[in-house]
Amino acid sequence: MRIRLVATTAVAAGALTALAAVPAHAAEYSSALKIRGIQYDAPGSDSNRCSGGNTAQEYLTIKNYSRSTTVNLKGYVVKDAAGNKFTFTASHTLQPGDYVKLRGGNGSDSDTKNVVYRDNCNFMWNNDKDTIYVYKPSGSRADVHSYTRSGSDADRNGYITYHG
Repeated sequence: MRIRLVATTAVAAGALTALAAVPAHAAEYSSALKIRGIQYDAPGSDSNRCSGGNTAQEYLTIKNYSRSTTVNLKGYVVKDAAGNKFTFTASHTLQPGDYVKLRGGNGSDSDTKNVVYRDNCNFMWNNDKDTIYVYKPSGSRADVHSYTRSGSDADRNGYITYHG
């Protein structure tokens, strides 16, 4: 009996150590909707002017990784570490395997072109580091990723891929 207790305790301690070693931003959530990638640094010099600026070149790609479930984005919230947020207020459906690019700036949202504009000419994502949060309409977290230019973007092109 004592040998089993020691062995069980050792296994449990090993499992706790393994869990503690996993960084918080690597947590997987049971959501079909996940961050596919982010263009966190728009090409060229940053200009958040609504006319002639390049905030539309900064975008977050969100994909429906489900094989059978259609997801309506209405009510989903995207936030950054500073609390800047965007809420999908209109229905925008993603079929299984479909994606949407959430772009800065102003433009016409389109299901056929897979694009939604934030209608805000300010940049949302920091060029050096940030954390991206996606929340379900219920308020539970769908996905989260942190990045740093030096640690996450090996080719330093301003784009990072998650979930492939």
